[in-house]
Amino acid sequence: MLKLWGRTNSTNVKKALWCLEELQIPYTRVDAGGAFGVVDETHYIAKNPNKLVPCLEDGELVLWESNAIVRYLAAQYGQGSLWESHPAQRAQADKWMDWVTATLAAPFRPVFWNIVRTAPEQRDMASVQASLDACGKLLAIPDQALATQPYLSGESLGMGDIPLGCYAYAWFEMPIERPDLPHLRRWYEQLQRRPGYQTAVVTPLT
Repeated sequence: MLKLWGRTNSTNVKKALWCLEELQIPYTRVDAGGAFGVVDETHYIAKNPNKLVPCLEDGELVLWESNAIVRYLAAQYGQGSLWESHPAQRAQADKWMDWVTATLAAPFRPVFWNIVRTAPEQRDMASVQASLDACGKLLAIPDQALATQPYLSGESLGMGDIPLGCYAYAWFEMPIERPDLPHLRRWYEQLQRRPGYQTAVVTPLT
């Protein structure tokens, strides 16, 4: 059985969890990272020398990096569903996965850490506002793409929807002012109706 190391309040762990739930693959999860520790222990460092979560074990395979885990699970277990067999279509999904990591994650982090994980009196609201403005402009890009297709991956949910879908939960549920991005919201509301998303992503923001 597959084993996933990581805590459920980690956005990166949620990516892997949601993928597992969508594919209905039996797995076990071990709390690690954050308050749970474990990542500094010798046995874990042997699996992931970065001391981060998630980390996936599938038989003899040990894999870290959340997007790599999602790609592996989709390719290995999601043929005909999350994994697109046509290279050009698969590249369309790939670009959104990389865009979230390379472009959105950095400006998103100050918003999340200040609003969710910092006491109100200690928040850097100037940083929050600057990051909100940046995120709003960036999220207009997938909003525009979703004006012409139901999912970022195309006509159906695919691996390209998973990273941004995990960020979207925090974006829409944090007590912040957001620009009106109707296509992004419609997409988010579609995700909320999926059992796998409800199980893996819609958990308390902590």
